[in-house]
Amino acid sequence: MAESLELPTLAVRRSVRDQVAHALRAALVAGQMRPGEVYSAPALAAQLGVSATPVREAMLDLVKEGLVETVRNRGFRATELSDQELDDITEIRQLLEVPTTVKAIGVATAGDLARLRPMAQRIVDVAQKKDLIAYIEDDRRFHLELLALAGNAELVSLVGELRARTRLFGLTRLAETGELNASALEHIQMLDLIAADDRDGLERLIEAHIGHVRGSWAGREERPRRP
Repeated sequence: MAESLELPTLAVRRSVRDQVAHALRAALVAGQMRPGEVYSAPALAAQLGVSATPVREAMLDLVKEGLVETVRNRGFRATELSDQELDDITEIRQLLEVPTTVKAIGVATAGDLARLRPMAQRIVDVAQKKDLIAYIEDDRRFHLELLALAGNAELVSLVGELRARTRLFGLTRLAETGELNASALEHIQMLDLIAADDRDGLERLIEAHIGHVRGSWAGREERPRRP
């Protein structure tokens, strides 16, 4: 039986299935749901504080996305990605996200930045609390909202799918050592660079930020940031 996960208790709302799916995606990305381990819907439901039905429904959604697979009469197993696949996903994300995020300069209004700042601050707050599930979900929301400023909904959807397939097995160590706090602060720095119309600085920061995915966030040595 797989080990217990540090999943949040979910408030009962209309879209419980969606809440469960988001929580499980975040657990997969954070590496708390390990590849090859089998997870039962009733056990996950107990940890999430909901019934087993929305958990089964959410897991079937994740099966369609290729994130988990069914194990007959046992539950669901997290699918495994090779290092090469994760490297390829990160490279694609950099190709898509770096130039699209830079487009926010000249497009983002003062109202947009004011709306995004509380999101960026929340990422810092949950990093300090070492809440990895909240960190992954808040980080995802912030970046997709930032990308959406460029007006390409298809790109935002694609990036969301790529982010869900990422695995960040080094996050637990970074949270425990406090190193995750520095990465969290980069979200506030992004907004400061947009406000300052600093395209070069923003491009360097976004490239390095996504690079964490296969660097420190994956338990690897970071590549030096280009000057």
